Amino acid sequence: MKNKFDLIIFDWDGTLIDSIDWIVHCLQTAGQQCGCAIPEPQAAKDVIGLSITNACAKLFPDVDQPTLPRLTASYQQTYLSRQLSREDLFPGVYQMLVELKQSGYQLAVATGKTRTGLQEALQATGTEDLFSITRCSDETASKPDPLMLHQIMQHTNTANERSLMVGDSTHDLQMAMNAQISAIAVSCGAHPEDILQQYNPLICLQQPAELLNIIRG
Repeated sequence: MKNKFDLIIFDWDGTLIDSIDWIVHCLQTAGQQCGCAIPEPQAAKDVIGLSITNACAKLFPDVDQPTLPRLTASYQQTYLSRQLSREDLFPGVYQMLVELKQSGYQLAVATGKTRTGLQEALQATGTEDLFSITRCSDETASKPDPLMLHQIMQHTNTANERSLMVGDSTHDLQMAMNAQISAIAVSCGAHPEDILQQYNPLICLQQPAELLNIIRG
């Protein structure tokens, strides 16, 4: 895939940072605090990547309208109670991002996180300066709507065929399909390889840092 792409767009949670189990815990805690049935771990994983409002609405479909903002607030309070660091990135991710940037790739993030949540994570991991642009679900349409990818490509002046999405969930891969760009899956996050392969990624990696050799090759 050497010289095939100019722009690499990464999902954040479960793709660059090892946070899936923590997000599951936060979603389960929100349900418990708001008197809802506590979701099973895989059910919680299945909504990761959506905006938090859409995720809670899908995970807790029977809640009334006043409860939904309570769920999202509870989730955010619990999630932000944990201090992140660069050690939370998957092994080799920071160096991979540095090398890709030094090699001339434009890097971006397309995430279901809020801007507040992503900014804290970028600062805590020291990765903010590595990305040309980041887009969050409270600034644009939630995945799998392709709008955030279109906005990233427009900002970086990159054509669809020169853009690559890297993600760990079906929402990431469906968004890439909707935007008509190529995608690579990683199986270390929300969904296993057999599920991700149904969305026809170019390849499915076990760990994100493996991307460096794929891109170089």
